[in-house]
Amino acid sequence: MSEEKGEALKALEIENGLSLVPRVKLNLTVYPSTPLTLTHPIDEWKMKRALIDFLRSSHSLSLSLNEEDLQITRHKLLKKRKRDDPVAAGTLRIWDLSFLQTESRLLEWRNRLAENINGIQLNLEGAKFNLAVSVPVSDDFHSMKKDWEEHSAFRSRRQPDTVILRGVPSRWFAEPRVSSKPSMLVTHTIFSTFGNIRNLNVAKDDDFGKDANEDSGDLVSGLYCKIVVQFEKYRDFHDAMRVLCGRSLQKQGSRLKADYEVSWDKDGFFPEFKESNSREE
Repeated sequence: MSEEKGEALKALEIENGLSLVPRVKLNLTVYPSTPLTLTHPIDEWKMKRALIDFLRSSHSLSLSLNEEDLQITRHKLLKKRKRDDPVAAGTLRIWDLSFLQTESRLLEWRNRLAENINGIQLNLEGAKFNLAVSVPVSDDFHSMKKDWEEHSAFRSRRQPDTVILRGVPSRWFAEPRVSSKPSMLVTHTIFSTFGNIRNLNVAKDDDFGKDANEDSGDLVSGLYCKIVVQFEKYRDFHDAMRVLCGRSLQKQGSRLKADYEVSWDKDGFFPEFKESNSREE
């Protein structure tokens, strides 16, 4: 796979009618400009409208957004909230990347967008709020690669080979008309797209999304699964991580695009292979 020929800008079809759709995703956190005691939650709709109006009207951004591209969830537990804690959090997703030509331009544009939005001030019902913006850890391939290279050099003698996916819709990895539970056979077929698999584990992931006020979009909590894939070769692991970063999963015939979290295994999930992996490029 070429890193400069626009692979990051194309939808990648894999098995079982699934595609990995590229997008830019930013995490948003809303803080009060000054320490603020709230007597009732902020209005999510008004906060969302203020953000969308800013993003659409800013000449430096010129973003074309749909309402569903921006999600804001207010802080509901007021009694537990401290005066300088955030009052809301959310995500911004941008799907139209056709104006970008290469992966490097995509990364530059994403980082510049995050810098331009970070720190903007919103005025809502007489109160002022500041917006903090960050790129999700699981979307930053280069930072994760640096992390695992340092881990390999200083903490172990083996290169990583295992991908961990959380928040994957179980029914999309199930055998059609047989079960709604994820199938090992179907999952193996899907991830064999990236290379030969040494080991595989699929389990329910009921805790996914609970830290974000259980805001899981259109997917119902309890229907997620966690997939751990160990590849035979480091190169296949590397390419799988690069492709999985910065994308959402879509099923053929469905308009729903499912976010997931991708990371790499630091702890030896499959300990029987812990010392057997060579430093293979």
